[in-house]
Amino acid sequence: MIPTFIGITFLCFTVTRFVPGGPVEQAILRYQQAMSQSGEGGGGTASSMDTQGQISEEMMTRLKEIYGFDKPFYHAYVIWLWRVLHLDLGRSDTYSRPVWDLIVEKFPISIIFGLTGFLLSYSICIPLGVWKAVKHGSGFDTGSSILVFIAYSIPGWTAGVLLLMLLGGGSFLNIVPLGGVESTLITPDSKLYSYIQDGGKVSDLPATEIAQHDDLKDIKDVEKAYINSDHPAFKALPKDKVIKLPQGKHSDLTAFGRFLDVGWHMLLPVFCYVLGSFASMTVLMKNSLMENLGQDYVRTAFAKGLSEKTVIFKHALRNSLIPLATGLGHMFSLILAGSYLIEKVFNINGFGLLGYESLIARDYPVTLGILVIASMLRLIGNIISDLLYCIIDPRIRFS
Repeated sequence: MIPTFIGITFLCFTVTRFVPGGPVEQAILRYQQAMSQSGEGGGGTASSMDTQGQISEEMMTRLKEIYGFDKPFYHAYVIWLWRVLHLDLGRSDTYSRPVWDLIVEKFPISIIFGLTGFLLSYSICIPLGVWKAVKHGSGFDTGSSILVFIAYSIPGWTAGVLLLMLLGGGSFLNIVPLGGVESTLITPDSKLYSYIQDGGKVSDLPATEIAQHDDLKDIKDVEKAYINSDHPAFKALPKDKVIKLPQGKHSDLTAFGRFLDVGWHMLLPVFCYVLGSFASMTVLMKNSLMENLGQDYVRTAFAKGLSEKTVIFKHALRNSLIPLATGLGHMFSLILAGSYLIEKVFNINGFGLLGYESLIARDYPVTLGILVIASMLRLIGNIISDLLYCIIDPRIRFS
């Protein structure tokens, strides 16, 4: 793990030192744009504009010091690696916040999508692979293979764009939302409106109650502001003033309504996430089972008079699951499961979108921070997969 981690991070860190358009160049460009738009250059000629926004050597040196480009790349890498070993991923150039804080905010979203995709992949591909092995050569096997490999050949983000066009309220059906993880506006014509909580106007609350809550004191137009039944001030609302909210957002839904809302938004992204894994896992399950069905112990079981169902599901299937079971070691990397482009298409504020925006903005501390976590989780997952393979299959020993 150690040399692999060093190799990955050193190569990527070196690229950030030499790729054009880095943070220093972007800072210079912002300065020059500000100078060209200021009053100093408002009526200048072309020749005078050429001299505006020039960066002095002192300012250039200072910019390189700020962004850590004042040292040779190998020296800078050692300093960066030493900070990483002390769990310091640096500070984002774009958000001016610690990289750890930005990454921690994405954990819940990435875990939800990762676990959902993982469970769906295993729960669908294993039964499908078993059924294809049992019906090998049949019309079902051939037809499902065609569909599986067509799905495998379509990139997830491309499928996302097509599905949004078909089902996202564009030119065709309006079944799913266009993106995000939760609804920002739920109106009476929405299917989720039936799950809106009761609430009331802020203006109907006693003044003493409003003064006790900072979020209510800052409201300027209390006649147009509402609270739901989860708000602490709801208990002070007169009973005759309780109404069903005329509109709301995700937090205004009941617990079951919030669950439906998140599931509704997750439908297409999760489908696109697992689209590519269907082919590999299904075919792996099928081939593994067919290989075991041809073994001597299976023929012996049939010769003893055991039923086909018992032989397949009690004997052959258990051994066939070994290649798939070892993949459980990669569950550690589920919190980073996803795709830059899929999250961009569906506007999901997870690791993928954060990494995409960081690359576009040349926010190298965030980019390298995500690389560090992703690399460590992947390497740890590989080790765990090897250990699981050893535990599940007694024929394999590291010695």
